[in-house]
Amino acid sequence: MCLVLAGWRAHPEYRLIIAANRDEFFTRPTESLRRWEEVPGLLAGRDLGASGDLPGTWLGLAADQRRFTTVTNVRGHGVERGDAPSRGALLLDFLRGDAGPEKFVRGVAAAPDDYNGFNLLVSDLETLWWHSNRSALAPRELAPGFHGVSNGYLVGSLEPDGQVVTGTDTPAWPKVRDGVLALRSVVESNPANVAGYLEVLADRKRAPDAELPDTGIGKHAERAASSRFVNSPLHGTRCSTVLLVREDGSFEMTERTFARFGRRKGTVTLTGQLEIPA
Repeated sequence: MCLVLAGWRAHPEYRLIIAANRDEFFTRPTESLRRWEEVPGLLAGRDLGASGDLPGTWLGLAADQRRFTTVTNVRGHGVERGDAPSRGALLLDFLRGDAGPEKFVRGVAAAPDDYNGFNLLVSDLETLWWHSNRSALAPRELAPGFHGVSNGYLVGSLEPDGQVVTGTDTPAWPKVRDGVLALRSVVESNPANVAGYLEVLADRKRAPDAELPDTGIGKHAERAASSRFVNSPLHGTRCSTVLLVREDGSFEMTERTFARFGRRKGTVTLTGQLEIPA
């Protein structure tokens, strides 16, 4: 994923709200959101370009185990290893495992060089944790509210004064800052509005040059990647995913897929019921 917006216990009727875009090369083989026969209870897309005993994924819900996780890559910080395992393997480790979110991310943090750069979100629907192996910050439990991550090594969180901050001197990227605020607007007006969340993710407005990060890919590429929805011929937004988990345990997961230049391919929605902790 390259943009993940999260509403964690931000509405009395919803435990978790996720709106996320996956940006990837269009040549990378992928299967859309589905229930996995190999992992009962798992709902996720399938990254067929990942190595391992199973396909990888970028966002998944293990409904039977009440576990959610997603990942973004982090660019421009540290050397990219060609032999590093897929970051999606982290997700399957959590989704198929029994370690709690805190134990899992602290274990991952103990070996920061095992993977190329990432932001990781994991939850058992009791707590939500963030960790980046390119950040000097320790793994963090996220407070109830609104949060966002992209391809930087920080998480942006909405403060009571309306500012989206990272807890450091580095500001949140514009797509994170504005995305978090847009997510809050939908939640406050109509939290069940899947179309509204997809509209938030579809925004193609680029950030001003003065607010662009410098991640080593050049100004032109930074501009192209600065929008929430990346519209590019070779590498862009492949899918938008909305996950709504209500306090009564019902959930709805919608994925909209795209081809080059943002051409819409299809939409899949899966629903179900899980047990929410008191």
